[in-house]
Amino acid sequence: QVQLVESGGGLVQAGGSLRLSCAASGLTFSSYAMGWFRQAPGKDRELVARRGSFSTYYADSVKGRFTISKDNAKNTVYLQMNSLKPEDTAVYYCAAGRVIGNNWAYDYWGQGTQVTVSS
Repeated sequence: QVQLVESGGGLVQAGGSLRLSCAASGLTFSSYAMGWFRQAPGKDRELVARRGSFSTYYADSVKGRFTISKDNAKNTVYLQMNSLKPEDTAVYYCAAGRVIGNNWAYDYWGQGTQVTVSS
């Protein structure tokens, strides 16, 4: 049984930092790319960052502020979030994905962790 469990969310003031963690079990972690998504109220879910074997992706809105890292020895992916803004407020989800053809497919999802940034 695959499980992705996020932690590290919370309430922080604008300009502050948080580090999210996602611990994975039940899958061959090193075989998957790991992504962080977020969904704010009334908005679509968006990909924030993704770490694959050979590439790293960041959404333009978080470039230079967020860093994704993947520790295959610990089966854990992290999202370090600095210089947080109120518009970063959302539920953050981690997901395990792979490329199928020309597209990314995310097979497994965590339950989400709330990040709230106050102004």
